[in-house]
Amino acid sequence: MTTRILEPGSILGVLGGGQLGAMFAAAARRMGYRVAVWDPDPHAPAHQLAVHSCTTPFSDPASREQFSSIVHAMTLEWENVPAELCGWLEERCRMTPSSAVLRTLQDRIEQKQFLSSRLLSVPSFAAVESGSQLVTAVNRLELPVVCKTAKSGYDGKGQWILRTPSDVNQVQTILGQAEAGHRWIVEQFVPFLRELSVLVVRNERGESRVYPVVENRHDQGILRETLVPASIAAGVAEQAQELALQAVEALPGVGVFCVELFHTEHGALLINEIAPRPHNSGHYTLDVCTVSQFEQQVRVTCGLPLGEVRLLSPAVMVNLIGEDVGSVMSAEGCSALYSTSGAVLHLYGKQIIRPGRKMGHVTFTAPQTETVIAEAQKFRTSLKSPV
Repeated sequence: MTTRILEPGSILGVLGGGQLGAMFAAAARRMGYRVAVWDPDPHAPAHQLAVHSCTTPFSDPASREQFSSIVHAMTLEWENVPAELCGWLEERCRMTPSSAVLRTLQDRIEQKQFLSSRLLSVPSFAAVESGSQLVTAVNRLELPVVCKTAKSGYDGKGQWILRTPSDVNQVQTILGQAEAGHRWIVEQFVPFLRELSVLVVRNERGESRVYPVVENRHDQGILRETLVPASIAAGVAEQAQELALQAVEALPGVGVFCVELFHTEHGALLINEIAPRPHNSGHYTLDVCTVSQFEQQVRVTCGLPLGEVRLLSPAVMVNLIGEDVGSVMSAEGCSALYSTSGAVLHLYGKQIIRPGRKMGHVTFTAPQTETVIAEAQKFRTSLKSPV
C-alpha cells in the first residue's frame, strides 16, 4: 500500500487544543508543517501555535465545511471528539485514527467487548444501564469492583471503587439519578503490582513501532509520575509490548496509541484501557527518545516513515497538578529546578489553575535509574501538594 506523503508546508488539522494538541503543533512546526486547531475553548493552549483556529462547537456545520477545506490531513488529541464528525471529515481528507477505531475505543463497554472477542486479556466486566443492573453485576463479579461511566470521564472522574455494600448503595443512587440512556461498565477490581503502559505507533502500511514499557503511579485517578524503563523483568516487558501491539493491530489502529496495563500479583498482564492518541505517560519521549510520540503522530498523519524509538536514558516524568505549578513559577523555584542536572520543565500555558488540572510536567533524566528516582523524589517533596 502506497501512502501519499504530505510535504512540509501542508496544513495539518488537530481536533482538540489541550496540551497534547499543543505538543503536536510544536512538533509539526519544527518539521515545517502548519497546524489548524479546532477546539471550542478559545483559551486552549494549542491555539497559540496555530495558523488557523476554530473555536465553534464541534456540531457547527459551517465550521466543518470551512475546517475541512483548509487542512490536508487530520488527527486528534482527545478521544471524546464526536466520532460522527471524524467520519464526516475522513470522507474529505486523511484522518488518523479512523472514526471506526474511535467508536470502538471511546465507549469502554464496546472497547472491552472488542478486546475480549479477540482473546486479549482484560479484567472481568459487565455492562450496566441501571441501578438494579449494578447490583446484579456486583453479585456476579463480587466485591471489590470498579464502576466507570462508559463514555467520557478521565483522570478519575466518573469512576468509583466499590468495596462494601454501602458503596454499592451509594453508587446505585447516583446511577438512578442519571439521564436516560447513560451506561456504565463494572469491572472486577484488579489487585495489581504495578500499572504499566506502552506506546504503539502504526501507519497505514501496517508498519509499527513499540516504545519501552513504562511504570505509572496515580493519585486519586490522576497520573502523578511515570518511570521509564519500568522496573520489571525483560520477559514481562516483552510480553507487555507484544500484547499492546496485538491490541492495536486487531483494531486495526493507525496513529499513536497508548495501551494501559495491569501487572497483577500473579504475574499476569491485563489491558485496562487504550487511548487512540499520544498519552501523558509518553511525555518522557520528548526528552529521552530520538523521536517523540508527537513527532510520530506528525509522521503518521503525513504518511512519512515512522521514526525509531530508541531510549537515550532512564527518566522519571512528574506531573504538575493544580497548585503544584506554583513551586516552579517563583524565582526560588525556578532556580532550584534549573540547578538540577537533567531536569526539563514543560509548562502548558493554561491560564486558570484548578485542583486536579495538569498544568505542566518535569522530566528528570540521568544515566542511572537510581539517580532519576532520587531527583524526582526530592522534587516531589518541594511541591505545594506533595503526595
